[in-house]
Amino acid sequence: MNSTTYPLIPMRNLVLQPGTVLSVTVGRAKSVRLIETLKESDLLVAGVQRDPELRDPDFSDLHPVATLARVIKVAKHPNGAYALVIEGVGRFQIERPVTTEPFWTVEGHALADEGDDTAEAETLASVLREQLEEMASADGGAFAGQLPEDEAPGRLADKVAGALPLDLHQRVTVLMTLNSAERLRLVARLVAEVRAQASLRQAIEAEVREELNKNHKDAILRQQLKAIKNQLGSDEEDTDELRAKLAAITFPEDAAKVVERELSRLDSLEPNQAEYNVVRNYLEWMADLPWDTAAPVKEDLNAIEEQLDADHYGLDDVKQRILEHMAVLKLSGNPKGTILCLAGPPGVGKTSLGQSIAEATGRPFVRIALGGVRDEAEIRGHRRTYIGSRPGRIIHALRKAGANNPVMLLDEVDKLGKGWAGDPEAALLEVLDPEQNSTFQDHYMEVPFDLSQVLFICTANQLENLSAPLRDRLEIIEVSGYTLEEKKHIARNHLVPRQLADHAISPDALTVTDEALARMISGYTREAGVRQLNRNITKLCRAVALEVARSSDPAGVVLSVDEDDVTKYLGKVKFHNEMAARTAAPGVATGLAWTPVGGDILFIETSKMPGTGQLQITGQLGEVMQESARAALTYVRSHAEELRVDPAFLKTHDVHIHVPAGAVPKDGPSAGVTIFTALASLLTDRRVRSDTAMTGECTLRGRVLPVGGIKAKVLAAHRAGIKRIILPAHNMADLDEVPEAALADLEIIPAEDMSQVLAAALEDATGPLVTSTTDTTMSEMSV
Repeated sequence: MNSTTYPLIPMRNLVLQPGTVLSVTVGRAKSVRLIETLKESDLLVAGVQRDPELRDPDFSDLHPVATLARVIKVAKHPNGAYALVIEGVGRFQIERPVTTEPFWTVEGHALADEGDDTAEAETLASVLREQLEEMASADGGAFAGQLPEDEAPGRLADKVAGALPLDLHQRVTVLMTLNSAERLRLVARLVAEVRAQASLRQAIEAEVREELNKNHKDAILRQQLKAIKNQLGSDEEDTDELRAKLAAITFPEDAAKVVERELSRLDSLEPNQAEYNVVRNYLEWMADLPWDTAAPVKEDLNAIEEQLDADHYGLDDVKQRILEHMAVLKLSGNPKGTILCLAGPPGVGKTSLGQSIAEATGRPFVRIALGGVRDEAEIRGHRRTYIGSRPGRIIHALRKAGANNPVMLLDEVDKLGKGWAGDPEAALLEVLDPEQNSTFQDHYMEVPFDLSQVLFICTANQLENLSAPLRDRLEIIEVSGYTLEEKKHIARNHLVPRQLADHAISPDALTVTDEALARMISGYTREAGVRQLNRNITKLCRAVALEVARSSDPAGVVLSVDEDDVTKYLGKVKFHNEMAARTAAPGVATGLAWTPVGGDILFIETSKMPGTGQLQITGQLGEVMQESARAALTYVRSHAEELRVDPAFLKTHDVHIHVPAGAVPKDGPSAGVTIFTALASLLTDRRVRSDTAMTGECTLRGRVLPVGGIKAKVLAAHRAGIKRIILPAHNMADLDEVPEAALADLEIIPAEDMSQVLAAALEDATGPLVTSTTDTTMSEMSV
């Protein structure tokens, strides 16, 4: 038989029967050293001393049969002693000691019940059950209904013995009896003795009770109640505090019923039962949630507007929507339906805007990061049937906020994942639906909680990643990016002061001129937001901090960073204006594109060479862009006469179309106009103007169709130094979203067909383009 080594704790007046739970107070030094190494679910041997009075027993002072136990809980009392809650797993034969320091360890093997499956044992188990049922009907025995019908005979005897008020010798006798039938006979006899003693005690108590008068009886009851509370200690006091806390909350009707039911369950459970902590934790969550607590909301709209303007420059659409929300709340008191989604590239202030809104409105602010979350239970919580269950992130955030009307920022909602545990995005459908979230139900709480008072703000980079039902619930506000002037203002009033404070540099010690900021923005960043600009300012402050730290008189160091000093601190310029160089030869056109990190410019390059009329397309172009390239070639061939191109050029030449940044996949119809223009430039030997960029989808017959992302594309062109932009005529209405500062520096040219695009884009015209055919085409397309 295989032997196993376990730590041992000797018990003086206690015996742990297999299948029962026992709470032990530990005070001896060796036992304390053992307890300090234990954690939940660890196994140990609960030995029994022959002489309970021995303080330091030897191996010979222990009974050879002990109990293998599993640790349920370890707690330390204020007086330094430990309380250990253990559950008996089975009997254990101690063979020999292994170590005595720093605590006991012994070697032995598990003992199985003998004759547990015999007919005799089954019959004796039935007799014992009948005894217990008689006790339950006669004097209200507590454990008759708690024993499962399919309990093994030997384990049944152990559990009954553990529940009986036996002395130490009787408990040891039961533990040492390995045969199930003999153990059942022994326990049945003990049950009969206990019943006889209980009957005698009841008779005596009845006689004494008749002799006591009412005052004497009340005094005894008061003493008993005091003794019971002293024994229960802090658990009873904590329960009273929890009950008082719950009584002070005005719960909805459904929640109030659940609280009352769970309080009744808590009163019926013992503190050492596992279910006790489950019920108590649930009630503590119910007590901590802000059911009837709302934060006072500021109603001064002018003060709110001033706060938003002070914290963030620009973002007028977002600020206007917040002010509208606050105006509706002030007039009607009904915040229903306020769920915003700030969509745009990184670094434009979407996340920090939530904190600013909370400060402006006076609400608490809580942020929930959803990037990478792929478990539905993270949103709606786990059911209480699971070990370690807890509420979801929404309920956690409400408890942290301490009010039922916080500003709740759901950050990076487009980065949610899907896993085997469900789709968390689907769980958000109820949270973000104004018609449903007034009865939001977390799996752990299992009662409705009203989320209609919450001001939800979601942030996302790519709306395409959101499902259609979720997008339908959101009020989308595009935050496309900043102009050069806006970035300078943000750097001057927000980024530079903050970095100076973070680097412990006096504001008087460093001066950054407007020209230096403009150089940093145009030469070292090409982004929609200001995150990279903030990094450059941080790098500048670090360099200044080094000079200040090296100076013998730090207070006397005063530095001024001008445009010429930027390269000294930030290194060589990373971005150059290469429009003129790249479009110097015919066949290259500048287009505008949308990316998840904002707008960007791209170059369409074309070339021709002797060949047999083949078309080659490179640059990782998607199917839509490849189709646009083929359509452009067809357009040039069909309009060869108007463009003054040899109609037979494809018989003797191959055409190659390439979009640089070949490692980056590209797709979409908005490059159609640019590809058409690049091919026309190549084959007519006319250069495209270097200050001009364009966007738009083009049909086979030359009609220019509208595209999306106009604001981001226009801002990207403005950042790149482009002066003229050719847009589809139907997109002119989208310019309302573009800041006026950017539009003032740009010439916007509307176009409805390719003849207008080519007339505006190509240089060195040798004569007017023939437009009669395209005019006819336009008429046909409009029919």
